[in-house]
Amino acid sequence: MADYKYLDKINSPADLKMMQEDEIAPLASEIRSFLIEKVEQNGGHLASNLGVVELTIAIHRVFDVPNDHLIFDVGHQSYVHKIITGRKDRFDTLRQGGGLSGFTKRSESESDCFGSGHSSTSISAGLGFAQADKLLQNDATTVVVLGDGAFTGGMVHEALNNCEKDLKLIIVLNENEMSISKNIGGFAKVLTKLRLQSTYIDTKNFVKNVLSKIPLIGKPLFKLLRNTKKRVKDIFYGSNYFENLGLFYVGPIDGHNEKQLEDALRVAKSCKESAIVHITTIKGKGYAPAEENPGKYHGISPKNSKPQTTNFSEEFGKYLTEMAKEDDKVCAITAAMLDGTGLLPFASEFPNRTFDVGIAEEHALTFASGLTAEGMKPYFAVYSTFLQRSYDNVLHDMALQNLPVKICIDRAGLNASDGPTHHGIFDVAMLSQVPNMTLYAPASYESLRKALNEANSLNSPCAIRYNKGEQIEDIINEFKSVNDKIGIKTNFDNAENLNALIITHGNIVEEAIKAKNILLNEGISVGIILVERIMPYTSLAKDILAILPQKPIKILTLEQEIKAGGFGMMLFDKLRQKDIMQNKKFDIIALEDTFADKYGENIYKSFGLDAMSIVCKIKEM
Repeated sequence: MADYKYLDKINSPADLKMMQEDEIAPLASEIRSFLIEKVEQNGGHLASNLGVVELTIAIHRVFDVPNDHLIFDVGHQSYVHKIITGRKDRFDTLRQGGGLSGFTKRSESESDCFGSGHSSTSISAGLGFAQADKLLQNDATTVVVLGDGAFTGGMVHEALNNCEKDLKLIIVLNENEMSISKNIGGFAKVLTKLRLQSTYIDTKNFVKNVLSKIPLIGKPLFKLLRNTKKRVKDIFYGSNYFENLGLFYVGPIDGHNEKQLEDALRVAKSCKESAIVHITTIKGKGYAPAEENPGKYHGISPKNSKPQTTNFSEEFGKYLTEMAKEDDKVCAITAAMLDGTGLLPFASEFPNRTFDVGIAEEHALTFASGLTAEGMKPYFAVYSTFLQRSYDNVLHDMALQNLPVKICIDRAGLNASDGPTHHGIFDVAMLSQVPNMTLYAPASYESLRKALNEANSLNSPCAIRYNKGEQIEDIINEFKSVNDKIGIKTNFDNAENLNALIITHGNIVEEAIKAKNILLNEGISVGIILVERIMPYTSLAKDILAILPQKPIKILTLEQEIKAGGFGMMLFDKLRQKDIMQNKKFDIIALEDTFADKYGENIYKSFGLDAMSIVCKIKEM
């Protein structure tokens, strides 16, 4: 690791507070170098962290974390915070088994007061901390940091609507991509400069205190003065969204001028009321490739990771674009994940049929339902972990009305590097409870194409789930379809010759293949049923019953999702009702009641889902 003259001195926020003003700029430069070195080596979120270096330094110089509370929206931009709060020496373990989380995490440090991973939640959480401190009479300030993109999420506005004026809550709005409020012209600059002067708050509080003490007319007079000031300001400056909500507003501030940031934060802190500090930053600041293409450097893979020629997301986008050329009712919806879900080609070809609704998954599902009710065929592409936010909309607006919305679930299953906030382990159990639902789990690109084509003609809700990354070539080479339709595939000809059967779906079939080969060397013959259409379970059970042997056999379901209410439980409930199951042993390998709080390349082994665990389970049955 490189030697860092200034960064090596920082082991806690206290060390940062002791630094001289002329040492801050070189420290920020060293932090950026450190981030580039570590994130390029281990993977992670780079551009967003490079953009908040000066901001994070300023926050820790002005406030006393953890006595004061610091909450990051999403948390993927908390790397600088981790460095400052004593975790610098652990950065080689970032997003690895037993290592640092890529997000804030309460169990990792007392400086992480609130865990995160999903967007638009920070103000709600910060409001909770600030209200609790008010009720408990704690002398603490809560600082919330969120990007302008989070404002596309409804929770932000729900929380702002709930903000009370007399809370010690400071919301730092980091504007780095789009304009939230119109703040241009000389008057805006003068107002910001005025508010950053130390005498501004003192004078404001003095006038308020003096007038409030005048009997009868004092408080009305102060209110009149305040309203008159606002009217004059609005004439020259225009209305401000945050001030209209009753929040004290400072900004916009250059988010890469650490001295200005400190001044703004101190002003906001001294006003002792709910405040907005509006800053502007550059994503990827200080690293030319990330500044030029912040989207590409938002999240990067480890240095030595295997390059991919294509993946399920890209193939989905390609196939959907082909379908839209043939069917002018096909349209695409994304919740601020146009690139991540593979929809860029579609958006380029059909901009009028592409809808990026922002970080608003609930709205996306109901919007899709409205489109469907009027005859369109929307495909909503969403990560499994974010689909959870829209469960009520899936049930109430889509399924209850039996509207044939198509949900395309990306990143299904375990995702080793991002950890518990991004594992896609709940969607199967969640959707298994939804009436009239069809659920596909294509394990190859060709099967993905078939699923999309079949879904296009369905007259009821459906979802298509697929894993992150590439298809597994062994699936293509080893398995064949039981019939021409997408449904189930097998790697055996006659089940009567088998000692055991593994029924699974998704890319975890790779572990089943390894287990089969290990057991075959020990004289135990194992067949695999690869399920590519999970629901309806009634038809799945019928297809599986048709190929089960009459003789006794061990049947094991394997899934990388939660067991409760999931694939194995639902399938067994259908199978056990049949007489042919009387002489069969049945068991399930799945995630127990857990949030899968583990990382690393051996993620299957971490949860007992790997080949050797399968081998042991079959032998025990």
